[in-house]
Amino acid sequence: MTLRETRRILLDGNVVDVVRRGDTLVAHDGREVAVADATHLPPVTPSKIVCVHLNYSSRVAEMMTTLPPAPTYFHKPVSALNSHGAAVVRPAGCKWLNYEGEIAIVIGRTARNISPAEAGDHIRGYTIGNDYGLHDFRDTDSGSMLRVKGADTLCPLGPGLVEGWDFRDKRIRTIVNGEVRQDGTTSEMRWDMHYLVADIARTITLHPGDVLLSGTPAISRTVYPGDVVEVEVEGLGTLRNHIVEGPTPIRADVGAQPTESEEVLSTAQGGDWEFRGIRKPDLSKTH
Repeated sequence: MTLRETRRILLDGNVVDVVRRGDTLVAHDGREVAVADATHLPPVTPSKIVCVHLNYSSRVAEMMTTLPPAPTYFHKPVSALNSHGAAVVRPAGCKWLNYEGEIAIVIGRTARNISPAEAGDHIRGYTIGNDYGLHDFRDTDSGSMLRVKGADTLCPLGPGLVEGWDFRDKRIRTIVNGEVRQDGTTSEMRWDMHYLVADIARTITLHPGDVLLSGTPAISRTVYPGDVVEVEVEGLGTLRNHIVEGPTPIRADVGAQPTESEEVLSTAQGGDWEFRGIRKPDLSKTH
């Protein structure tokens, strides 16, 4: 099947869907813009973003754990959506923002109670995602991951949506300031794209545009304001973002506050995995 890549950009002040032809993006009315000059938007508008926890064998081995019998998931709100080339905001007062390069599945047809063998017919295509996590809130949100993974700007997708792409045996890398940090392949995945779609669709109706993030390889680490983070996926291109510090600090008069327990530090920076969940977190420590 021939690959087809579409993108969503701002063109003359309007949101426009375009087709990529080499280094040029072409609108349906014939207007053209160079890929390098385009202002990108997320390539799809999902009603939900569902994310699998652990899926890549290298990440499982790194964390010194074992996979459950079936995948487990969390949810990123659609307000976390971000785009290729845009800033990812680390809120003032937080320190432990980590990247997680991933492949995003995009639903093309309504899916409900389908088999893995049928799932491919319900997938429109794939894009690249970066499942950023704000681990300062891991001690209080480790179950739901809502504040860890759901803050504004923490779900960049793009640059485009590729149809006709075969996910099997594809390389995925995350590069920070020109240095390769994550380097894996989809052959590491315990549960493939079709399985994930069918699993979620047993009880949750998936609508066109919905996104499933399929997991990340080993070596998710902290990034800082000024860093440039790129996720490269063979056949899908490169998603690029930069990190900035937000102007507004986390309010101290409401809600859980950022912490720096062993759980937070080991997850953000790696190492000490054997102590995760054993040593009692210090929930009173704030930045």
